[in-house]
Amino acid sequence: MTQSTPSSVQADQSLVAQFVPHGTLRASINLGNPVLANLDPKTGAPVGVSVDLATELAKRLGVPLQLVAVKSAGNSVENIEQDKADVGFFAVDPKRAQEISFTGPYVLIEGFYAVRNDSPITANEQVDKPGITVAVGKGSAYDLFLTRELHQATIVRIPTSPAVVQGFIDQHLSVAAGVKQQLEQDSAKVGGMRILPQRFMVIRQAMGVPKARGDAAAAYLSKFVEEMAASGFVAASLAKNGIEGAIVAKAGD
Repeated sequence: MTQSTPSSVQADQSLVAQFVPHGTLRASINLGNPVLANLDPKTGAPVGVSVDLATELAKRLGVPLQLVAVKSAGNSVENIEQDKADVGFFAVDPKRAQEISFTGPYVLIEGFYAVRNDSPITANEQVDKPGITVAVGKGSAYDLFLTRELHQATIVRIPTSPAVVQGFIDQHLSVAAGVKQQLEQDSAKVGGMRILPQRFMVIRQAMGVPKARGDAAAAYLSKFVEEMAASGFVAASLAKNGIEGAIVAKAGD
């Protein structure tokens, strides 16, 4: 490879030091988003596209990797803000961008609403009405987006995204919002639910590094993610991990 490619940075010890000031690349892995990561039922270890990307990044930097697994997007952001992780995998959001330098997206994930089968709600525009209660994972991209976009409905924040459907049922809420794949899995388990036909948002899922690590680290990570998406690495990882419905991002997405 030429000197301009991300893998050549192995020799740039000053840049490696920016990424891994503690000697090990600590990657925050959000287990609350099944598109990104899950626990291997055999080993109990985190697996998924975010794990594969973190592994490849550590390899290119020539450093050991430590996975810092958490249960929610909010916890993952806290890992970065509290210096418990060096890189993470996040939905791009302007609020998070105050502390985190984001790459371009490597995958696009659709956000959907789910309701009970007997709900009168049949379209997204019927959700933002007085008296409607919407369950979202606290601190998730859906929470941040809907906090800005919903003006009449009431948002009910559930501790983690995988707990949204159960919280929706237990608290007798009107709507559950989240990753389409997660809603499909959980709706199939509990029964009596349907997903509205149109997405309400598209999440641009990216990698991020603390802004305090500097512009060079942010630029390297952006080039790395761009190459991983363009080369087929991300698509191969999604296929290997059995993820359907996620769209590999292209430059400019």
